[in-house]
Formats: sequence, C-alpha cells, structure tokens
Amino acid sequence: MEARRLAILSIVVFGLVSLFGDVVYEGSRGIVPPFLRDLGFSAFILGLVLGFGDFLGYSLRIVFGVLSDRTRAYWGILVGGYSLLIAVPLLAFAGSWQLAIALVLAERFSKAIRSPARDTLFSYATRGMKSGKAFGLHELMDQIGAVVGPALVAVVLLTTGDNFRAAFSTLLIPYILMMCILALAYFKIKNLVPLPTDMRKISFRSLPGEFIIYSTSVALNSMGLVSVGLILYEVSPTVLPWVVSVIYLATQAVDAVSAPIAGYFYDLIGRKLLYLPFVLSILSSTLIFFGGTGYAVASALLFGVIFGMHESIYRAAVADMTPIEMRGSAYGVFHTLYGFGFLLGGAIFGFFLDNDLTCIAIPYIVVTQLLAIFLLYKTLKKY
Repeated sequence: MEARRLAILSIVVFGLVSLFGDVVYEGSRGIVPPFLRDLGFSAFILGLVLGFGDFLGYSLRIVFGVLSDRTRAYWGILVGGYSLLIAVPLLAFAGSWQLAIALVLAERFSKAIRSPARDTLFSYATRGMKSGKAFGLHELMDQIGAVVGPALVAVVLLTTGDNFRAAFSTLLIPYILMMCILALAYFKIKNLVPLPTDMRKISFRSLPGEFIIYSTSVALNSMGLVSVGLILYEVSPTVLPWVVSVIYLATQAVDAVSAPIAGYFYDLIGRKLLYLPFVLSILSSTLIFFGGTGYAVASALLFGVIFGMHESIYRAAVADMTPIEMRGSAYGVFHTLYGFGFLLGGAIFGFFLDNDLTCIAIPYIVVTQLLAIFLLYKTLKKY
C-alpha cells in the first residue's frame, strides 16, 4: 500500500481504538477524584495516589518499550494493554478504598503496557506523513473520545442522582466497542505496517544525548504542573459531581482542539514551539492557588491546552530525535521521566493544597518551570 494511504488508514484505525479507549478511561477520570473523596481521601492522599498512578503508567513504559523492541511483539502487547481497561467498569463494584485504588492503578498499568507499542506502531505506519501532523490528528480523534466519555458520565450522573456505580457500569459499552475495533485492526492492517527486522541488543547509551536532556526537561515540566485530578478535587466540594465531569469534559475538548493545531505549527516551526506549553504551565498551576471555582475552571482549561501539546508535539519530538529501531525504548525512557515528574508533583502539590501553602507553591512552580525551560533551551540550541 502506498505510504500516504497507509498513514491515513492508520490514523483512522488507531484513532478509533484510542477514541473508544478514551471514552472508557477519560470518562472515569473526571469522577474518580470525587468518588475517592467520598471514600475519605484527603488532597495529599489523593495527589499521592493519582501521582503514583501516573508514575506507574509512565515508568513501566520503559519495561514494555524495551520488551516491544526486543521481541517485536508490538501488536500482542498493544492488545494486552487495551484489554486491561476492563478495570474501569469494574470500579462499579469497588466497595472499599483498597479495591478502588487497585483498579485505578490497574487502569494506569494498562496505559503503561500499550503506549510504547502503540506509539511505535503509529510512527512506523505514518512515515508517509509529517510527524507533527500525524500525532496531532491522532490526538484529535483520541480527544473526541475524551470529550464523549465525560459527557456520557455527566448524563448518567445527572439522570441517576449522582450514582457513581451506574456511571462506571455504563463504560462497559465503549470498552466492548474498543476491543471489537482493535480486533478488526489486528486482522486487517497488521501485515500492512512495516516493522524493522533488526533484533540487535538494546543499549540505552545509543540514545542521543539531546533526547535525554529533552526528556529531563519534560520531567521538570510535569513536576511543576498541577494535574487535572487535583484541580477537580479542589473544585468538587463546591459543585455537584456531574458538574465536575462537565469541567473535565471541557478540559478534554480544549485538549482536542489544541493537539492538531500544535501539530501543524510544530511541522512549520519545529521544536521551538515546545517553549509555549512550558510557559503556560506556570499560569495553569498558579491559578488553582488563587481559590474559587472560576480560577479552578480556568486552570483546568489551560491544563487542557498544555496536555494537548503533551500528547502531540512532545511525542512527535521523541520520534524526530531517536533512531527507529530503538523507538519503543525511547518512548519508554521519555514516559518514565515524565511520569516520575507527575509522581513528585502530585505529592508536593497535594501537600501544598492541604496546608494552604500558596506562598511556597507559587515560587516552587516558577523555579521548576524555569529550570525546565533552561534544559529545553540546551536541547534546542543545537538546531
């Protein structure tokens, strides 16, 4: 198949799988903070759990990235990772905080398994198209699901009197649709995607130095960024649960719009565009410490802009910096450092919010993001 046609087909197929996957897990993520709050979680514990979940979801990608490159079993690992999303509908049966935490972490583990294989397969399949555009369009389809999911959950909550269990149960439907489309993708396009046959031993020393510096700068960026989970936790005492889901929906809608736009400009002006989300991270994170629902909503929307860039141009930069035969490992390293930043940031910001330490939080945000920008500059000045 001609390279550009394969790229377009792959964007549609991978995009549909991601779309329904996002309906499942993004539909749940907007209500997990108030759900866990009802189980008695403090902001610090919630931030620690969500931060650890993000760290788990990112750090283990290095394992599955290397495994993907060494075995070339990208498709099998991809299917296995998506299958584990069944943990989300099972939250309907979580009557204890222990089981709830286990299922929340299982959903993050699912992402760790599938992401390096998915990104690697996608980068191979879309070589007939510029990376910024390809990843931007994929993220657009991904984020359509991320908007539909919270919208579906909000409707269920509104019509069932804020019944969390009914909302989680409803997400079994898109899970089944996702698995059906993934099976179709496996049988229809697997043999069309060209994979490298080089089975040489993976050595992280072969990864470019600028890639390591870049990944470290992204880790600092995530460490100084208040996650949307904590933002929703802060706003949840002042609004009804279905409104929390709508706020999360709006965040995902902004993400969906920003991703393809960022991808377009990334192909146009290059990696210098990465400075923008780093700077916006300062504003997004400081707003939540101003207090009030309005500031929390503004913070959430800015987070959506930033995360749209995370999922499009941050990933595209990895593809542009690394050799194709090590790309699964490179995505694993990148996401491990990225997730470690969210782990530290989740605990730190949760502590700041619990103890009303705005006077310390804002300087921390500024210094962390300036260090991230400095490392990004060290990477980009070579180009």
